[in-house]
Amino acid sequence: MSLAGGRGAVDVSVLVPAKDEAENLPAFVEQAAAALAPAPFSAEVVVVDDGSADDTPRILAELAARHPFLRWERHRTRQGIADALRTAGEAARGDVLVFYPADLQYLPSEIPALVAPILAGDADLVTGIKQGHYEKAFVSGIYNGLCRLLFGIRVTDLNSVKAYRRAVMDAVPSRPDWHRFFAVIASAQGFRLAERPVTLMPRRAGHSKFGLGRIPVGVMDLLSVWFQLKFGRKPMLFFGVTGTVLFALGFLAGLAALVIRFGFGVGFRPLLNLIETLVISGIALFGFGFLGEMLAGQSEELRELHRQMGRRTRDRED
Repeated sequence: MSLAGGRGAVDVSVLVPAKDEAENLPAFVEQAAAALAPAPFSAEVVVVDDGSADDTPRILAELAARHPFLRWERHRTRQGIADALRTAGEAARGDVLVFYPADLQYLPSEIPALVAPILAGDADLVTGIKQGHYEKAFVSGIYNGLCRLLFGIRVTDLNSVKAYRRAVMDAVPSRPDWHRFFAVIASAQGFRLAERPVTLMPRRAGHSKFGLGRIPVGVMDLLSVWFQLKFGRKPMLFFGVTGTVLFALGFLAGLAALVIRFGFGVGFRPLLNLIETLVISGIALFGFGFLGEMLAGQSEELRELHRQMGRRTRDRED
């Protein structure tokens, strides 16, 4: 259809987090214009300057003056990709959102193919499958394998570009680095997933924002998401059962200590310390379970209020 300017309706909004990408942004915008102009949908590009220390703000201002389809927002300090996507999504006008980095490692010409299953009504979220040489392929393979094992989803590459309906953004918590788990959380929420191959190119300029130091953070995030999806709405299932097991073990150990002490006349203080530890830990975990249930109940109430507000908004629009 066309590249969207002004304030009209838009079908697809390309969300671009940019941190110190002044050298890449002009070429990215030109490639995006060439790719989206002949596309069978209206599109815009929303770039978020995520606290850049280079000339990114000046370059974006110049590009926006020349390209009406380009809009941009700015974070005064670095917030991370998840918050940048949230900021861009709130500013975007499209019902279909596309996460695309500004480093030119992914070709904007492949955006139409990425959004096609969503526009056709066949999927709610489409993830890209990286094609080509990838320096972190081994680490990425382990990460994707763990995700498939823990979450049971059949997605080849979770850490790639994505296209998704706005409803997916509303369903995924906006927490640091949780953009990697869009597909996981969307699947748990019942959204339909699809995949499309995307070409991975060498970075032209700048440097990668990710190093080996992100691996422990990624693993902790992975376990956090797994725990919340599995026990977030039923915390007693984890804390209550674990606490009960520990308390029962402490009780049995206490019986054994009584038999040893009064049946055989032998005192064994380490066993007493073990009993104390098991019983106190069991009671504490059981209490955490009750607190978790109270928090889960409040979360359900907030979720229901959000659904009611969404229904009322849709009724007013109709």
